[in-house]
Amino acid sequence: MGSRVLSLRVDGELLERLRQHAAKRGMSVQDYVVRTLIREDFDERFQSSLDETEKLGVRWPVT
Repeated sequence: MGSRVLSLRVDGELLERLRQHAAKRGMSVQDYVVRTLIREDFDERFQSSLDETEKLGVRWPVT
């Protein structure tokens, strides 16, 4: 998979908060933002699959 460029304009306060969060994890701001987006995408897809499973009448956890 190739990479592409995404440019964002954020205010100074938000950028500083992103830097702090990234630094706590020993990451660059770019890596932190990308991982956050990936995690959010996974969470949405996972929740969607749970919703679809519920429509089939299956509830989690199965007991």
